[in-house]
Amino acid sequence: IENEQNLGQSMSHFIGIRFRGGEKSYYFGTNDGTIAQGDVVIVETADGYEAANVSASAMPLSQYRSSFELKPILRKATKSDLAKLEFNRSFEQHALEVTRKNIAYLHLPMDLIEAVSNFDADKVTITYTSTEKRVDFRELLHMIVPALSCRVELRQIASRDKARMIGGIGICGLPLCCSTFLTSFEGISIQRAKNQMLTLNIPKLSGPCGKLICCLLFEDDAYTQEKKKYPPHGTRIHTPDG
Repeated sequence: IENEQNLGQSMSHFIGIRFRGGEKSYYFGTNDGTIAQGDVVIVETADGYEAANVSASAMPLSQYRSSFELKPILRKATKSDLAKLEFNRSFEQHALEVTRKNIAYLHLPMDLIEAVSNFDADKVTITYTSTEKRVDFRELLHMIVPALSCRVELRQIASRDKARMIGGIGICGLPLCCSTFLTSFEGISIQRAKNQMLTLNIPKLSGPCGKLICCLLFEDDAYTQEKKKYPPHGTRIHTPDG
């Protein structure tokens, strides 16, 4: 605690960090102005110690404008920390194998995506998708917790989140927007396709996730504004030629 207080008192910069599997950046304070984008740092969160990637280089604390209190970065990752992270990756693969084996044994409708452990490897979060809205995995937890000797959280995600995590190629031939630059999902209805006068062929308007493609949002406002210049479809008009 005393060490944390000293870190907090000596903060001179703030930086943005991004946790593994997350799309948002969070600000933490530091007195090390040499921490740069791409570095790995160790911080403390509600779930214990976590490693995170620096998403924005250090900036002077005087430029910090948020009302949220800055928590201190404990340290830049050492060789020992990086070695531990490598061990954690192996542990995560083991967690997936154990969980997958028991899912098959219990015949549960679960499709595993990934396992992510915290820095101390005393908790692992396993994400999955399912054709059912809610899966009763209580018996599964009773089987895998003793095998992994740590806390286990099973988290169900939607098909769009799965596409973002796995990645892929869209119908445009480019990497999926959700896995490259989109940070949030907006509601997309078939009305946007109608507004852009697209052929209502649902399979052709759907992405790898099975939902309507996110890029229907990109030009929708432009079509809405442009169409205001023209009379409604079906209107009888007169031109200089008749």
